[in-house]
Amino acid sequence: MADEEKPRPVIPKGEPYIKTDVISPTFMMQYDACTRCGECDKWCPVLDAKDGDRKYSPMDKISRFRTFMGQSYGLKAKIFGPKRLDEDDIQDFSDAFFHCSTCGVCASVCPAGINTVDMYEATRQQLVMRDNGPYGKTIMFPKLIGEYRNPYLKDQKQRLDWIPDDVKIAEEADVAYFAGCTAGFNQQVLGVCTARVLNHLNVPFIYLGEEETCCSSAIIRTGQPHKGDVPYINAKHNVEALEARGVKKVMFACAGCYRVATIDWPKQLGRKPNFEVVHVADLLADLIQQGKIEWKKSFDNKIITYHDPCHLGRHCGVYETPRIVLDNLPGLKFVEMDRIKELQRCCGAGGGVKAGISDLALDIASERIRDAQAINADILSSCCPFCRRNIGDGRDNVYDQQGSTNFDLRDNPENAMQVEDMIVLVAELMGLSTKIKAQEDEDKAAGVEAAAPKHLKDL
Repeated sequence: MADEEKPRPVIPKGEPYIKTDVISPTFMMQYDACTRCGECDKWCPVLDAKDGDRKYSPMDKISRFRTFMGQSYGLKAKIFGPKRLDEDDIQDFSDAFFHCSTCGVCASVCPAGINTVDMYEATRQQLVMRDNGPYGKTIMFPKLIGEYRNPYLKDQKQRLDWIPDDVKIAEEADVAYFAGCTAGFNQQVLGVCTARVLNHLNVPFIYLGEEETCCSSAIIRTGQPHKGDVPYINAKHNVEALEARGVKKVMFACAGCYRVATIDWPKQLGRKPNFEVVHVADLLADLIQQGKIEWKKSFDNKIITYHDPCHLGRHCGVYETPRIVLDNLPGLKFVEMDRIKELQRCCGAGGGVKAGISDLALDIASERIRDAQAINADILSSCCPFCRRNIGDGRDNVYDQQGSTNFDLRDNPENAMQVEDMIVLVAELMGLSTKIKAQEDEDKAAGVEAAAPKHLKDL
């Protein structure tokens, strides 16, 4: 939180200091169900990055909040009234509570079956509602996304700027491509490669373009969905816009958008959308298994590994199809890291950590790079723009070298480890251009002819 003094909340006599407006009885029971076995602490990437500081322990966070609840709603509170809580203690707890990427590994290992992700998000919202959160500049998410319909202060008309002249977007099709804000604005190579791959595979698709609005994942993850009801408004808009186009499937290449469409949209709308939610890895794996993909290029005997995005893997259960794709890329040997799937180490970007606590995000990403170093990986791939960005930053930090995801430096022989999204590698090995529209326009103006990447060879 900001350093300036905040006005202390006025709590009427007899009222609990922390209310439970959005913390359901189920979550209250789950807080009480913690056995303090400490299994979650063994796997938590935040606690690891914080060198075991108990303030950031998942087990101790649950214990602290359970104490607050007992003092507010327990038997003594019923008889004698809620105990007065120290506001500094609540704020200290809240700051520690937001030092969490909501990756969900604690839920994966919890013998009591506590659904920590949903429980934490509800608790974050309750803390935000009493002005104890969120953390850092993530407080701007609702305003930015509510006003601009994206977190990057871009005009909606710019959602079409990434589309190169060679990409064909259908007026009508059974498939829609939901690009998301990051692929549409900041990491346009992901949108370009997805679109070119779909074109190459003869999969006609529509794109909402200016009609597409942010999935609002960042607002939900940071406990702010009640601010202006932005996630609900955007969910309703996106779902109705896609349904109006009559699509049967909506294709995602962003793990965060996929998670929202799979889990959050049905929650917010009280119904499932009238279309199937599909990740591009599912499509590619199916076509590979049918022998319908022809590769044109190959790497030169490199080792590749895969990082499971939390939103795609632990949250939605998509583990195998990205591995099928990567395992079939020519010239690459697929090798697993030690921590994978349900037990994967988070990249560190989620839950508002990248935006609000960047040093923590970098420390966690650096550990993931060391996981890849342990198996001598040449390429660390994922299916998430935020993993790509944050692990790329971790790679630059560990190697003290810039350029892991800078396309101008991809052929640099000193580039020790490459961090790249699966869809970009697929496009390259299909022989497709991975240059974004702005790069192609610059090359055309300079009279530069397209050249094959030096790090690939012909098949």
